[in-house]
Amino acid sequence: MKQLIECVPNFSEGIDTQVINRITGAIESVDGVRLLNVDPGQATNRTVVTFVGEPEAVYEAAFQGIAMAAELIDMAKHKGAHPRMGATDVCPFIPVANISLEETVQWSVKLAERVGKELKIPVYLYEEAQPEKKRSNLSVIRAGEYEGFADKIRQPEWKPDFGPDRLPPRHGATVIGTRDFLIAYNVNLNTKSVKRANSVAFDIREAGRIRKDPATGEKALDGQGNPVREPGLFKGVKAIGWYIEEYRIAQVSINITRFRDTPLHAVFDECANSAARRGYRVTGSELVGLVPLSAMVDAGKYFLKKARLSAGVSESELIHIAVRSMGLDELSPFEPSKRIIEYMLKDDGDAPLVHMPLNRFADETASESPAPGGGSIAAYAGALGASLATMVANLSASKTGWQESWETFSDWAEKGQQLKDRLLALVDADTHAFNRIMEAFRLPKGTEAEQRERHLRIQEATKEAIRVPFRVMELASDSFAVIRAMAETGNPNSASDAGVAALCARAAVRGAYLNVKINAGSCEDKSFVQEMLDRGGKLSDAADRAEGEILAMVEEKI
Repeated sequence: MKQLIECVPNFSEGIDTQVINRITGAIESVDGVRLLNVDPGQATNRTVVTFVGEPEAVYEAAFQGIAMAAELIDMAKHKGAHPRMGATDVCPFIPVANISLEETVQWSVKLAERVGKELKIPVYLYEEAQPEKKRSNLSVIRAGEYEGFADKIRQPEWKPDFGPDRLPPRHGATVIGTRDFLIAYNVNLNTKSVKRANSVAFDIREAGRIRKDPATGEKALDGQGNPVREPGLFKGVKAIGWYIEEYRIAQVSINITRFRDTPLHAVFDECANSAARRGYRVTGSELVGLVPLSAMVDAGKYFLKKARLSAGVSESELIHIAVRSMGLDELSPFEPSKRIIEYMLKDDGDAPLVHMPLNRFADETASESPAPGGGSIAAYAGALGASLATMVANLSASKTGWQESWETFSDWAEKGQQLKDRLLALVDADTHAFNRIMEAFRLPKGTEAEQRERHLRIQEATKEAIRVPFRVMELASDSFAVIRAMAETGNPNSASDAGVAALCARAAVRGAYLNVKINAGSCEDKSFVQEMLDRGGKLSDAADRAEGEILAMVEEKI
């Protein structure tokens, strides 16, 4: 499960394409990052760049981009409509997948420290990375802009977090931090009225609306003469109504800045409720730009559970349900491969086996190539066992007369889906681990240094070739809980399926253990080997017992 971070640096150059290309070229020179978008603005004289990758790669690419911008952009000559304070004005890190805000903060602070130390650029932390909340807001930090920062930076309260406490005339200062992913989202209404769209926007947005005096209809004021606001429903939501001539509809234009706290589906549902209370309706919605996979998966689960249906379905089905439920394809087709960040980064070449048709997978296994071998087949057997148990859970959730238990079966199906997906990933991981050993054996060994490096790489690859099948053992063992529950309480017409699931799970555990043992013979770390063998033996024995108990239940039912 790769950790993914998005980075959206803003560079103070939007006119000179050669400069822009050299900056983006420096970013793209780092292996492991994918450049998603380059958006130059001539009036602002500013370019917004978006790229994604694993944390280490994003950290390095951001540094290279900032370094190139400092080399090429002269802030003393810069003019533009957008507020700015440096060649790289702001550089946020944004967690996308399998990484928390707190972990992402560590990477942004690491970058800020390096920029300050190596490039001698004053750096201010902002948003989640800034411990002093009074200086965490970007607009507050940037106030005074480049022209006023030479004086501002000398004030004790505006000493930079990293780097020199004077403003370099050429490249200025920069702001680096961490913020959550921003989802730009529009909800479509069956009206052309901006006023009505605003009424929905005021209901949902954090800022809410200005309260009216019920007696006079005028703005209600507090004791200091300031307008009194009624807060809206959702934290981290900004919204306003507008009219779209192209579609001849009004929309609620929304920015969700904290989608983990305020999910996409919750915003959609409340827009629908707000519109319905006023006699009009939501007809659909649209996403502007990209969206994290988790937002779509969570939405799919939400709408299935709302309909009292099992949410333990495949990822692609969850996305389909989310698209249909929120009408994301009303104005234009919604293509997951182009709209979901993780899918834009997906390379099927990293997992060739699981994307093969069954007949080709069998042919590849039967060929003279040593991989895929028993380890990959064990992982696939485990995936099939988890899949069968999930099928029983889904059939049970929808069984007539079992409505009261649908949620329990849905929970089991979700767990089964997670195990299936993780085991499928290990089908290719096992083959990759074997190939790493072969690559290590092909390394040169002409000198003592080469021999040492080759030996080290062989041992590292051998350990990985033990860890992967051991992980198969763990996940296949975990699947017994789902299989047992389905054998005990699932649809009795599918008892035989639960039995086959148990057979597959035991085959996965036993088969993976054989791979642990055969690779252990080549590993010189004897304490590591002994631990893997001891733990593997216990898992293998437990799998034997679990299979026997489940098959006894199945035989009794059939």
